[in-house]
Amino acid sequence: MRFALLCAAALVAAPVVAEEVIASNGADSVRLSDSQCSSEKVLEQATPPVREKLRDAVATISGQSFKACWVVEGNMAHLVYEDGDQGLVPLTEFRKVG
Repeated sequence: MRFALLCAAALVAAPVVAEEVIASNGADSVRLSDSQCSSEKVLEQATPPVREKLRDAVATISGQSFKACWVVEGNMAHLVYEDGDQGLVPLTEFRKVG
């Protein structure tokens, strides 16, 4: 469900190069940060080489916040949530925060 909502975001194309970027669809959003992943639950799911690459993320879906981490895979942001759910969002869907 989160995957479908995240992929439905339609925004102005912008590469992910800022400290924090966001993709949104109405009140639903995904915010990516350049900060290293701080979620122990996500880090436990990843292998050591991947852990080093993971960065912090937060998704807000239907008013609920979900802690996640993300990594670039090709032209996509691959999100891994604390509950094990995963999703992909095209990097072109994100814009700078602010």
